[in-house]
Amino acid sequence: MRKLSMFLVAVTTWGVLVGAKPLTSPEIEARIDKILAGLTLEQKIGQLVQVSWSNVKDPEALVREGKVGSFLNVPDVKTARALQEIALNQSPTRIPLIFGLDVIHGYRTIFPIPLAGAASWDPDLIRENCRIAAEEATAEGVHWTFAPMVDIARDPRWGRIAEGAGEDPYLGSVMARARVEGFQGDDLAAPNTLVACAKHFVGYGAAFGGRDYNTTDMSEWTLRTIYLPPFEAAVEAGVATLMSAFNDLNGIPASANRFTLTRVLRQEWGFQGFVVSDWNAITELINHGVAANKAEAAEKALRAGVDMDMMGFAYGDELAKLVRRGEVSEAEVDRAVRRVLRVKLISGLFEHPFPDEKRAERVILSRQHLEAALRAAREGIVLLKNEGRACCPSRPRACGWP
Repeated sequence: MRKLSMFLVAVTTWGVLVGAKPLTSPEIEARIDKILAGLTLEQKIGQLVQVSWSNVKDPEALVREGKVGSFLNVPDVKTARALQEIALNQSPTRIPLIFGLDVIHGYRTIFPIPLAGAASWDPDLIRENCRIAAEEATAEGVHWTFAPMVDIARDPRWGRIAEGAGEDPYLGSVMARARVEGFQGDDLAAPNTLVACAKHFVGYGAAFGGRDYNTTDMSEWTLRTIYLPPFEAAVEAGVATLMSAFNDLNGIPASANRFTLTRVLRQEWGFQGFVVSDWNAITELINHGVAANKAEAAEKALRAGVDMDMMGFAYGDELAKLVRRGEVSEAEVDRAVRRVLRVKLISGLFEHPFPDEKRAERVILSRQHLEAALRAAREGIVLLKNEGRACCPSRPRACGWP
């Protein structure tokens, strides 16, 4: 009862949520205009490309040639610093890289899985856990986490339930907001805050049979009342990025779905950040049968509203050719690049591209952080008490009662 009361007080003090938290300003847009004016088409497209450090042969060359704007899975702060130095001093764009990582339930200090965190019914606790994760991750050169996962999950066979807040859209929305606020803080430009990414947009947890990547099919009523609310809460909290999902939604792949990515996300909710695909999800539009080849996959994803291609190599390989053939306009490319640059600017990446490694020594696995993790573990424990012989009132002997 105590946890429920804390939860209700925390929710009611937020008031009515209306509209997305602004992610830009006239000054930011003017800076973006200036940057865009100095980029070639190929350099613009480079900002839309994300690769995994361990899955490309020569990551340094990609940076030096301006062919990549983001990395994930960079193994350590030394490697991240070296790549960033190349981006700032040797690449033709001089635009800093943004480094992403799955910081799901802690960085070095490990907190309970998100499902257990949601069982605490305490958004303040979750907000603090994510703040600590951001403090540690940014100290070692991570700028961006692929969290929170806010998918509603109602089939216990689905393997990713542990990463979300469970089955309830109300609790899921509260936890989505708390996690975004914890990661991003009050000032996303501060060096100890982490760009958040609400995922997977949308319907990923509704896969038929609980089979990951499987198709989803639902009414718009179900979509809007069950699966969209946690994402809307994240947008209202100011989340800077979203990740498009692998699954299809009513026959249209989520990573080529203009209804969800443009009409709902941008036009209805006013989202101003950028959307990154899930791993190779753009090229997998071929597997979905909606694209004949990688070029068509790139065109469909870009037009739907996916701004950054994670490990699909569709944008980097095909977009320039599509523009030169007149099949995609450079204005469409510019729109996506603007969104990526906006997040890089509002996150303070241009002002502090390198981590403060002395801060890492102070905060990584600090006593205060470990105590917070223990407190979170205790609060997330759920015990069921059987009162009144509730398990089998008509057959008490079956429960071992005399």
